[in-house]
Amino acid sequence: MKLFVCWGTFWTPRPGGHPCANAYRALRKAGHEPEVVRSYGLTILPDRVFNRTPGREEVKRLTGSSMVPVLVTDDGEVIRDSMRIVEWAQRNAAGAAAATS
Repeated sequence: MKLFVCWGTFWTPRPGGHPCANAYRALRKAGHEPEVVRSYGLTILPDRVFNRTPGREEVKRLTGSSMVPVLVTDDGEVIRDSMRIVEWAQRNAAGAAAATS
């Protein structure tokens, strides 16, 4: 599984937390260990000049937008938006499928 983030997964004083960190923490809490792909760039800047990093280019190829965070699951499912990633993590704890078999 890959989690595309901007600069990192660190805490920020932003109200509600930083979206990339929120997604990462939810995945870790659910027992996942995502490969974190730092995509750099800055969403408010134009893609054609400033967001041409390999990570942002891959996210744009996958979703049509350079916005992160984006999760690509081991099954190839692509999930955009931190709140959707958090919801996915809450529904898909690591090892849950193996435990029910």
